Amino acid sequence: MGAKAKDAETSFEAHRAHLTGLAYRMLGSLAEAQDVVQDSYLRWHQARAREQVEDLRAFLSKTVTRLCLDHLKSARARRELYLGPWLPEPVFDHEALAAKAPSEYALDVSVALMLTLERLSPLERAAFLLHDVFDVGFDEVAGILDRKAASCRQLAARARARVRASRPRFRVSPQQCERLAAAFGAAVQNGDAHAIAALLARDAVFYSDGGGKVVAALRPIRGRNRIARLLASLSRKTPVSDRGLRPSRINGLPGFMVELQTGAIATVAMNFGDDLIASIYLVINPDKLRHVRPNQVDASSGGAEPGNPGSV
Repeated sequence: MGAKAKDAETSFEAHRAHLTGLAYRMLGSLAEAQDVVQDSYLRWHQARAREQVEDLRAFLSKTVTRLCLDHLKSARARRELYLGPWLPEPVFDHEALAAKAPSEYALDVSVALMLTLERLSPLERAAFLLHDVFDVGFDEVAGILDRKAASCRQLAARARARVRASRPRFRVSPQQCERLAAAFGAAVQNGDAHAIAALLARDAVFYSDGGGKVVAALRPIRGRNRIARLLASLSRKTPVSDRGLRPSRINGLPGFMVELQTGAIATVAMNFGDDLIASIYLVINPDKLRHVRPNQVDASSGGAEPGNPGSV
């Protein structure tokens, strides 16, 4: 590798984490985010006028954002045909995706927030993420999105209103999140429907993403009693390995890795509100779990504070 190529690689690597965090929030898939970031690296590596780039992070952010917007055009068409609820690809190391900015969303990649972002238009999502999460000024956002600054302000404002409207009225402390998750895991492993129901909000929702690859509910299950009966039944009918439900951080909040006796794996993430579990997100689509390894779960299962419990 020549000196110029080595310099290009070194300068890019300093921004890889930032770019991956941006792309993951745009796409909801870590694998696709990494592909987009790698594509942006190849474009940077092959660029002939690298020395003319004054602000490399801005240049690369623009490249990644535009690649994500192009990618979302085909992704939206695929998701219209997706079987059952679509959930983002689970991540275990949420801090690696953190925005290095003084934003209330800097550490937040919770499933609830990711689903809210999914309901925004691609341009709204990009404007909100760039400005509100990554602290990019609107003049720069305008250049990235090829829109006027005033238009970008409107895009971000609409997105911000949607995000704030979806947040719970009352936050849950990190300690309470941990207690709820631990009690939930014990109740599910015991198949105790009454104990499960006591931990859920009255209007709790259960989402399962099998992607048509494995059996899963094709519609969200609503109501604490219906969810509790379902989970208790699954616990009795679906044998898990000796590892059982293994506590882990899923997208920055307490959750579980589930290993079945068949060797299949799943992740369970949760959203908290009003001192109860408001939503449960089960990912069993094997395509979204290819990157999951037991040692990742072991490393992520303790210690770190949740990014922003109950943030959406």
